[in-house]
Amino acid sequence: MLAVLSQAQGVIDVHSHIITPEFVTALETEGRLMEEGFPLPKYDVESHLRWMDEAGVETSVLTLAAPQPSSAAVVRATNEEAARIKRAHPGRFMFCAALPLPDVQAAIREAVYALDTLGAEGIKLATNVQGQYLGAPELDTLFAVLNDRRAVIILHPHRPDPVNSEVMEQTPLAMQEYLSETTRAVTNMISRNVLARYPNVKVVVPHCGAYLPLAVPRMKSLTPVMQANKMVGDIDWEANLAALYYDLAGAHSPETIRMMLTITTPDHLLYGSDYPYVAPQVLTQGLARMKQYLTDEHDLAPFKDMFLWKNASWLFHQRGEKPSVMASNAKMIVRIAEIEVYPQYLEEYLEFANEVDRLSVEREPGVICLFPMQSAEEPTQIRILEIYASDAAYQAHLKTDHFQKYKQGTLHMVKSLKLPSMKPLDPETMKLIFKKR
Repeated sequence: MLAVLSQAQGVIDVHSHIITPEFVTALETEGRLMEEGFPLPKYDVESHLRWMDEAGVETSVLTLAAPQPSSAAVVRATNEEAARIKRAHPGRFMFCAALPLPDVQAAIREAVYALDTLGAEGIKLATNVQGQYLGAPELDTLFAVLNDRRAVIILHPHRPDPVNSEVMEQTPLAMQEYLSETTRAVTNMISRNVLARYPNVKVVVPHCGAYLPLAVPRMKSLTPVMQANKMVGDIDWEANLAALYYDLAGAHSPETIRMMLTITTPDHLLYGSDYPYVAPQVLTQGLARMKQYLTDEHDLAPFKDMFLWKNASWLFHQRGEKPSVMASNAKMIVRIAEIEVYPQYLEEYLEFANEVDRLSVEREPGVICLFPMQSAEEPTQIRILEIYASDAAYQAHLKTDHFQKYKQGTLHMVKSLKLPSMKPLDPETMKLIFKKR
């Protein structure tokens, strides 16, 4: 075992499930074993540990699978079993406790017991329980308690309520509706500023953010219309989005990660497996593939350890400096590009420059800053403040489609170009600058 652990490289899996015999028996008694449209997989700790050792996962975070049990006693028994597993295998497991919703007062009692007595690392919440969706006003008292304890919440989709059973038979929940459920629950919380009002709570969104990379820009664009019709109030987008973390369980890929980075930052992405719902050999291959593309893709490589374990370690312990681009060991590139443009092309050049700068900052996590400025006295004199997380990030930037479009489109417009590298006199202060908002 020790030999295997030495190769584990610290990977933390934030998305795995515990399925106890008591849980299965309770669902069978209630006639709910197939409520989510597919059978529950078998689970035992020994098999879980065997897969972790084979895949190189050091620690897994256990959460109760769907559906939500009706009995508070079953919820309590599951939480106590998760705590027992954690004690029996030090360093290998953490757990986020289930709550007996929709009874809010019972849920508060269980949350306090799990966090204060059992030593749970966080709380698992379903997108809805019997139609009580996250974001509902009656859950504010629960979130106040979780906020006081700086709780981490693992979110997981459950069957929507009400549900169209015919649609579910045609397209199983896991293939589509789970993504809608996740998006629905998170946008509910955002529209009511739940995460802004309880800023100490952190929420892990499953399955690569579901549809949020599409939903968030749409919500932002429609908010003024909704507000004009008194359908929503003010939304603190920055505070709400800052509370959201995302696991990479499911269809992860470099393209998916880049899409997620349009609504979040590299310090908010976490590895997740969805064990035991996916065959162990598939999970092992998937993790190996992730490690490979996080090594090969130059724009993502600086964040490999952050995605695989550093972000999760900080999130669940919240001690020390938070992982960030600026905390990377890679040497930053800082410079001010000095450009002179032919007067007849000035307006056209500015359009190109503004586009490439915006797309680079939005799409490339390693591009810290591209900020164009125009001389007030000499309008054809352009200066661009450029900051890249590393040389690898800079090289990756040069290969992007948007940079190539800029380069080829403006060659005939530029009279002169100088790229003097600048040496930061105090790199530690630079890190502090980018922590400010």
